[in-house]
Amino acid sequence: MRTTKDVIFSYLLTPLSWIYGAVTNVRNKLYDWHMLKAETFDVPIICVGNITVGGTGKTPHVEYLIEYLSSVYNIAVLSRGYKRKTRGFVLGTHNSTPRTIGDESYQILSKYGNRVKIAVCESRRKGIRELMNIDPSINLIILDDAYQHRSVEAKVKILLMDYNRPVYTDHVLPLGRLRESKRAVGRADIVVVTKMPDDAAPLQYRIVSNNLDLWAFQKLFFSRIDYGQPLPVFPDDSRYTVRLDSLTRNDIVLLLTGIANPRPLVRYFKNFECRVKINHFPDHHDFSRNDLQRLQVRYDEMKGARKLIVTTEKDAVRLANNPYFPEKLKPYIFYLPISVDMLGGIDGSNFINAVKSAIEASPNNIGLRKGGSGDTDDLDKQE
Repeated sequence: MRTTKDVIFSYLLTPLSWIYGAVTNVRNKLYDWHMLKAETFDVPIICVGNITVGGTGKTPHVEYLIEYLSSVYNIAVLSRGYKRKTRGFVLGTHNSTPRTIGDESYQILSKYGNRVKIAVCESRRKGIRELMNIDPSINLIILDDAYQHRSVEAKVKILLMDYNRPVYTDHVLPLGRLRESKRAVGRADIVVVTKMPDDAAPLQYRIVSNNLDLWAFQKLFFSRIDYGQPLPVFPDDSRYTVRLDSLTRNDIVLLLTGIANPRPLVRYFKNFECRVKINHFPDHHDFSRNDLQRLQVRYDEMKGARKLIVTTEKDAVRLANNPYFPEKLKPYIFYLPISVDMLGGIDGSNFINAVKSAIEASPNNIGLRKGGSGDTDDLDKQE
């Protein structure tokens, strides 16, 4: 039930949302009408992104693409490198840190640096050129979080939507969480609904499909998060292994997160008997000396047979490189690795096969929509 405060905020923010939406729509139209030019490159480009502020699971889906495509293609991954302390084009190397290339890029580099090239650059155009100069044998580039970067024409556009925050019930900023109008879904070649519940019924998939109301050329897939067993953030200091199913109600876990949406992680821990406390920070939070001193105090105040700190994989790369992390806590902090379980399309189709087909398709067979802002008047909707 909406409160009086909610109604007042809605009344105040709606005009601002209209203005923001109008500006983004005009920008999209300028690209649709070719008044703003999108640069095309010889190398095929996959764009992975969203139209919602906050986490939809971009990094694990990029990792999924790397996992299944790196044996077929010589891949480079390019992102902005959000919250890094450097500027311009930076290629990931063994000397890189989260501060030089950003936490998400560093996470990918740590896991796949021997299989793909990782780079960051504010300008996607410049970044692509630099990568091709460094290694002309690159034959596939994945742009991470670049759905709004229309200055580059991607061969395959993959749009992610969090099942728990569907775009069709949301509004444009600042009233809602959409970066642009929900009509922007029409630019995607492939839509992936992420973070599906483990117990989702067939009817729930059908409801999402009906509400998205995609065009006939668009492919719809679903995915969910798979959590692994906790791993030490500081392996050299770790004293024991932890299995979540071995925790009891006498054990206590402090969830330390600096991600956009910690709710799925919190819900996951409710499946276990341990007591859970939460220490949440904003997305990409750079933990300060004071933050970590307060973490030490809170840990010392906790009472339990076993006391653990569990963080996310993305937070772990920042914490492991943080000079202020307390030595006393290093044996007791773990991260929870995550991966993506692709559930297939509603018609039983395979995600990777769809991506490969889109990469290899001729220009005339991909992106058949008339415009980039959702104008597809010449195409039929899916039945």
